[in-house]
Amino acid sequence: MWDEKILSAEEAVASKFREIDRRESMWTGKILKSFQTREISYRHFSGTTGYGNGDIGRDALDGVYADVFGTESALVRPQIASGTAALALALFGLTRPGDEILSATGRPYDTLEEVIGWGETPAPGSLLENGRSYREVPLLDGGKIDIDAVDAAIGPNTRLVIAQRSRGYDWRPSIMPEAFGPLADMIHTRHPGTRLMVDNCYGEFVADVEPSMMGADLCVGSLIKNPGGGLAPTGGYMVGTRDAVERCAFRLTAPGIGAEVGSYAGGYQAFFQGLFMAPHTVAQAVKTAILAARIFEDLHLQSSPASTDPRSDIIQAIRLETPERLIRFCQGIQMASPIDSMALPEPWDMPGYTDQVIMAAGTFVAGASIELSCDGPMRAPYTAYLQGSLTYEHGKLALKRALEHMEQGGAI
Repeated sequence: MWDEKILSAEEAVASKFREIDRRESMWTGKILKSFQTREISYRHFSGTTGYGNGDIGRDALDGVYADVFGTESALVRPQIASGTAALALALFGLTRPGDEILSATGRPYDTLEEVIGWGETPAPGSLLENGRSYREVPLLDGGKIDIDAVDAAIGPNTRLVIAQRSRGYDWRPSIMPEAFGPLADMIHTRHPGTRLMVDNCYGEFVADVEPSMMGADLCVGSLIKNPGGGLAPTGGYMVGTRDAVERCAFRLTAPGIGAEVGSYAGGYQAFFQGLFMAPHTVAQAVKTAILAARIFEDLHLQSSPASTDPRSDIIQAIRLETPERLIRFCQGIQMASPIDSMALPEPWDMPGYTDQVIMAAGTFVAGASIELSCDGPMRAPYTAYLQGSLTYEHGKLALKRALEHMEQGGAI
């Protein structure tokens, strides 16, 4: 039964798959051109120790990222532990005590709560504790940026406007990269001295352009998401103007030193190769997401984005309506994972989240959400957030296993 439903769904989204293939070819061409122009070779794969002075692999990787994202500069480092760590680095690097940070896309992802410091018991060292202030402007109905409201909200102390490309745990469309162009133009024209930073997590290579090409001063992301291609074992990146990246580099190491130091004894092959593989890996993940959307639409459950909608990230939100469906869907994804398939995920109090979360993540790189994973907060309407898949065939097999597990438990 499920084989037939999956085949029917595949046939219905065939034109979307062709569009994804075109985009994969375009981004692969851009990355290949940068590798060739910069004459990347085996010598760039070698690691260094100590200070890392003259680390040509590190510096070449920065250069390739700047080329691909169309920016003046880049900072790509294994030492940046996660997407949240990269965002925190940028938020502190681009502001000083007394400055205000304004979110143009409403409430950011849950894990920034303690970074900003609005939680019930804020972590020591938060932005608010260190003299920064924070406000936010809600999105318009339909998930669009309210540029006029952002313009009106920018005050004399607003030094940084932040925007989140992906949906997080919200039921809204992800922001298309082109939408950041008018926002950046308004900020730079009407509020010189204020920068725009975009949280680019989950969005790289999903669309034809990146927010960095639309005027964002800085874009930030994680290497164990899209740009690592499933091969990068850790790390984060930031791309943008030379001044913005330099300020973040000074925050990462020390003022006056910045990007000039930082060794990595493990070597850089996985980071170069991961970036080269990223357009293909992202294409596999997006195809899996579209297939999942279509299957659940055929089962009369809501998905966002819909299978026919434009996409700006790899995340597929599926409104499952009951806690039993959410739990069994995530368990089914885990059962179909190559790693820890024998584990049975249950809701738990995950650090950085306000609700209990259930998470399926049988990944080769721990927590890598470019690999097939699924999670969701245990709150109504019990939405599953599916992302990743190193191969489309694995994504398809996992969806079938999840549907079977839901059916066996009477959840569907």
